[in-house]
Amino acid sequence: MSEKANKKSADSVTADPIKDAPVDPAARALRVDALSRNHILMAMGVSLVPLPVVDILGAMAVQLDLIRKLSAEYGVPFKEDRGKAILTSLLGGMLPMAAGEAAVSLLKFIPLVGSTFSVATMPIVFGASTYAVGKVFVQHYESGGTILDFDASKMKKVFLEEFCAGKRAATDLNAKKEATG
Repeated sequence: MSEKANKKSADSVTADPIKDAPVDPAARALRVDALSRNHILMAMGVSLVPLPVVDILGAMAVQLDLIRKLSAEYGVPFKEDRGKAILTSLLGGMLPMAAGEAAVSLLKFIPLVGSTFSVATMPIVFGASTYAVGKVFVQHYESGGTILDFDASKMKKVFLEEFCAGKRAATDLNAKKEATG
């Protein structure tokens, strides 16, 4: 067997046909949309946890899981500690809103009034922030980035813009969810 044929045979053994297959952008977009929508709904559901601060931690866990699954979809190695650091930085850029979010979460300590106010506002805030997390990671991964070269400070403006768009998206999802029961 010639050296060239031997090399070709060795390459075919180490090649990963699934990883090396061309990605259908339309199919990927559908998968990413479904992933994002499911995580937005999960984050909105977590907001209904009646325990102050536990709801915020739960939403962050949902968002970290979204980053993990988006990383897998784009074939990008996921690093949990890096994902947590990025999330903290992005959400920290929303400090005035995040302070309000924490205050609303703490309102759950007040019987009836706190729970009512929280149920009215928290699902949209958690849904919008999850929407924004998904959008900035998709944009970063689509441009060939990895979790290791994600620069949260450069993405904060985009994140805040996506958060505003996410409020509309979360409101729409909430309305659809209520309409279908």
